[in-house]
Amino acid sequence: MGDLERLLRIVGELRRRTVRVALVLAPIFAFVITFQIRLSSFRWAGRTVPFAYPYPNLFDNVTAQVFLALKAWMLPPGVELLNLGVGDSVMIQVEIGALLTVIAGMPWIVHEAGAFLMPALRRNERALLHQIGIPASVLFALGTSLGILFITPLTFRFLFEYVDAMGLVPVLGVQEFVTFTLLYSLAFGLVFELPVFVYGLTRLGIVRAAAWRRHWRGAVIGSLLFGMVVTPDNSGVTMILIAAPMIALYLGGAWFATRWERHQPPPAGRPLALHTG
Repeated sequence: MGDLERLLRIVGELRRRTVRVALVLAPIFAFVITFQIRLSSFRWAGRTVPFAYPYPNLFDNVTAQVFLALKAWMLPPGVELLNLGVGDSVMIQVEIGALLTVIAGMPWIVHEAGAFLMPALRRNERALLHQIGIPASVLFALGTSLGILFITPLTFRFLFEYVDAMGLVPVLGVQEFVTFTLLYSLAFGLVFELPVFVYGLTRLGIVRAAAWRRHWRGAVIGSLLFGMVVTPDNSGVTMILIAAPMIALYLGGAWFATRWERHQPPPAGRPLALHTG
């Protein structure tokens, strides 16, 4: 009965935290699919001061504005997007709205997740969570930004060079475009979390730093498989563009893990290993 009560308390706490997250995310999602951001300006002290304000618009909303910005930034000139399915235009607004909602609500999501897990963590685990929280968030933002601003547009330009070389009409389904853009860019955000993952497991004593160095070949194969899974196209180019930085980040995480481990005192009762040569 004690275990059942403990399980029910955990489930109840999880439900409470989930409801708290939903109460924050739902208004954000409702805003981005029902309002647009309009730009205007006014004169003050002889200067033109620009400002933005929300305006109700169910169709030309924030998600539509983000889509048009992605289209202008990502695709090479001359590429036409086609609405192949009846509901494609609706689904892409929902997908972009969900992504914007998660990005805007991420600090609250992290706060609630940490509050839920904190009672179950040991002191060293809590300290590690506080130490890697900011670096993990910065790396995710950096990876996603690189994906959106540089890697994904470069990939589109490279792939459509083949289309032009073969004399084909450069067209793309709108659903395919949005799915590729979001998945490919977010994949870079996840890839940039790899050093934190490697370093954290070593700090917790779960994986020795030597294991990361010893299994680098498996990491290379795993990176290629990850690149193949997360890229929705069939070319090997996008897989390599994901796998290459992933391998570099894995090696960087292994280096930081090794550096941290070397500065730790040996466990009590174990003689200090001698290194000769």
